[in-house]
Amino acid sequence: MNIRPLYDRIVVKRIEEKEQVQGGIIIPDTAKEKPQEGEVVAVGQGKRLDSGKVVALDVKAGDRILFGKYSGNEIKIDGEEYVIMREDEVLGILEGASKAADA
Repeated sequence: MNIRPLYDRIVVKRIEEKEQVQGGIIIPDTAKEKPQEGEVVAVGQGKRLDSGKVVALDVKAGDRILFGKYSGNEIKIDGEEYVIMREDEVLGILEGASKAADA
């Protein structure tokens, strides 16, 4: 993937939760809620203030974040689904979380 978001926007890949089946009931994908946790794939240069100054973003590529249920715009690049959102839509950064914890 080769995308560079503009200004204070970030590109996020949703992190799917591991499916747990209880009582033999399998929930179809269409009925599941989309995860509200993701990994930042790319970040813009920063937010431009009214004075023209650019302020760097707090999030960086590789961070795991929490975001609202209806945040951002969904896009599909090379068969992968991503969400583009503004930094102010991020609810928090998960400290100490890494990809290794998912494996």
